[in-house]
Amino acid sequence: ARWRRGYSSAGAAEYLHRSIVPTMHYQKSLPRLPVPKLEDTIRRYLNAQKPLLNDDQFRKTEELAHHFEKGIGRELHEQLVAQDNQNKHTSYITGPWFDMYLKAREPVVLNFNAFMSFNPDPKSEYNDQLIRATNMVVSAIRFMKTFRAGYLEPEVYHLNPEKSDTQIFKKIIRFVPSSLSWFGAYMVNAYPLDMSQYFRLFNSTRLPKLNRDELYTDEKAKHLLVLRNGNFYIFDVIDRDGNLLKPSEIQAHLKYILSDKSPAPAFPLGYLSSENRDTWALLRQNLLDNGNEEALQKVDSAVFCLSLDDFPIKDFVHLSHVMLHGDGANRWYDKSFNLIVTKDGTAGVNFEHSWGDGVAVLRFQNEVYKDSTKAPAISPQSQPASVDSSRAVQKLDFKLNDALKAGITKAKQKFDASVEALSLNLIQFHEGGKGLLKQKKVSPDAVAQLAFQMAFLRQYNQTVATYESCSTAAFKHGRTETIRPASIHTKKCSEAFVRELSKHSTEELQNLIVECSKYHGRLTKEAAMGQGFDRHLFGLRYLALSKGTALPDFYQDQAYARLNHNIISTSTLVSSSVQLGGFGPVVPDGFGVGYQVHDDWIGCNVSSYPTRNGKEFLQCIYKSLEDIFSVLKGKKVDS
Repeated sequence: ARWRRGYSSAGAAEYLHRSIVPTMHYQKSLPRLPVPKLEDTIRRYLNAQKPLLNDDQFRKTEELAHHFEKGIGRELHEQLVAQDNQNKHTSYITGPWFDMYLKAREPVVLNFNAFMSFNPDPKSEYNDQLIRATNMVVSAIRFMKTFRAGYLEPEVYHLNPEKSDTQIFKKIIRFVPSSLSWFGAYMVNAYPLDMSQYFRLFNSTRLPKLNRDELYTDEKAKHLLVLRNGNFYIFDVIDRDGNLLKPSEIQAHLKYILSDKSPAPAFPLGYLSSENRDTWALLRQNLLDNGNEEALQKVDSAVFCLSLDDFPIKDFVHLSHVMLHGDGANRWYDKSFNLIVTKDGTAGVNFEHSWGDGVAVLRFQNEVYKDSTKAPAISPQSQPASVDSSRAVQKLDFKLNDALKAGITKAKQKFDASVEALSLNLIQFHEGGKGLLKQKKVSPDAVAQLAFQMAFLRQYNQTVATYESCSTAAFKHGRTETIRPASIHTKKCSEAFVRELSKHSTEELQNLIVECSKYHGRLTKEAAMGQGFDRHLFGLRYLALSKGTALPDFYQDQAYARLNHNIISTSTLVSSSVQLGGFGPVVPDGFGVGYQVHDDWIGCNVSSYPTRNGKEFLQCIYKSLEDIFSVLKGKKVDS
């Protein structure tokens, strides 16, 4: 249906699709994120503490928790609930969570930014750097235009797609007013998700400021920022009438940039965005005072940042390093996202985390992948338009004084040292996946998490604080909640496998795995329904601090600090458009674990610093997965 997609005079599709149901149709009627009952939170908190503490420690923590629950905690909870009732347009976690990210002073790279890399284009001749970059830029702009026009399909989690993901349902629900539409979807077991973060995907940047950064968005800007070889270029991708620039012109401009012979700058500005936020804030002020206001404005307001790297990808480990941090000169880490395309057409996204969570970025990547592979704007046979790119493309020049040059040099030294200390390792386990686990009636996610617990016990002989993120986008302005995968069940099961294998029959081991799976399933469901304990306790602590009174004893407990020092930090995503994802450890002695459970294999990507051995951890994960799968298949395990 040519007319449905809205073609411009140039004949290129302006939109990805035109949804029958307007994009934000459900937003108004989304349910609010619940503030859990205080007693539920304390009970869940103690359950999470149990496997990490000995009896004496646990008794002390339990006493502090019950004291908190009856006293100051109760007061804080009632204030939080009252405050929440006065702010029905948002969620209780929104303010504190933005603050947590924006007040953090550590560099965003390695500490907060995450990456997801795209699968290659199934048609290999389309994986050329220029062709892929052009097609992805066009698809990304189409996504932006589709979203802004309200034509993007609303994000809905379908539990029964045969009923809810149908034309007939969409035709009916679009006539239900926005204030009621969520209930209509709920009736057919469909859960619309919050889309309030999506607008920050484009024209947005995190600006460094002293003490607390700011998120900046300028939707009027029409230009793309392109980085190559540490040089900054801009050109308009949208014309005066709001139409997409012809794909052949975008191709011409990118070709011009790729063939530009300008040397790499002696002092690449990109490094500044990898600095400590206060250091960077002062340097940015210096940049502004030194006559770079216009150039910085162009960087900050650009639709997004396209990073073109001049080398091919060697292997998955190299890919992870390139997408997670790259060389520091050819990235602008503050941009809501950098779309990275390397010499061999490998592509990925590195995104800044304060503005939004993986759900919005993943939807963007899925749509861009689908559109750029199924309806590519240009083909290997396409000729770039004969336009004067030297006039359309502007290379940004920055005026640097000695203090700025010194600042960049220092930023580079710090960046190189951080990257030098980081190890990335990965495995693929091909002896089974989701298919087999579902057949054996155990949760695939629970098995992956159990393998991490078992591996850490095997390697370090202990059970430590573990974090798994879970989206709460089913609620208005939901962000994430924590699932605490380390439980008394995983500890018992891990100890049976690692320490006392000979004492247990295969059937007993199977039962232990099933027990872990049931408990993990319950935790996951609770977290997704806003019934975890981490965000609630975080909100209460934030409230206590905002009053300027002494922090309650409960929060000064060493056990509280230890639970929030997440040595194993994990996140999972599975999508047909994403090859792998990853992030840095969240603590110096931690592991960052990105994992995917596919139908017949499991992928795992681990980051670590020198105090931990990521390679060995992965070998232990592999062994744990082998053991779990053997037991589930009814085989004996070799110790």
